[in-house]
Amino acid sequence: MVYAVVRAGGRQEKVEVGTIVVLDRIKADENGNVSLAPVLLVDGETITHGVEALANVKVTAEVVGDLRGPKIVIQKFKNKTGYKKRQGHRQELTRIKITSITK
Repeated sequence: MVYAVVRAGGRQEKVEVGTIVVLDRIKADENGNVSLAPVLLVDGETITHGVEALANVKVTAEVVGDLRGPKIVIQKFKNKTGYKKRQGHRQELTRIKITSITK
């Protein structure tokens, strides 16, 4: 079994070929492909984790689509002063499918 741990969007995700992952919005190239930076590679019994060894490893993915996350409501309130503030946020996300992990 071959899988990799990649760094994407300030987090680390465990991915295999064919895995669909939702990440923070990332830009794709003109073909719709994205390259991710690996942190760890497991290929059967061998584990690759050195910086020099991971320089040769490539994890590529194709963008399936862009979407937005759920709405988060932020409310602030201070008692006896009349201060109220309400704010909303929706995170921009990208859904990608891992196409290859090569050494």
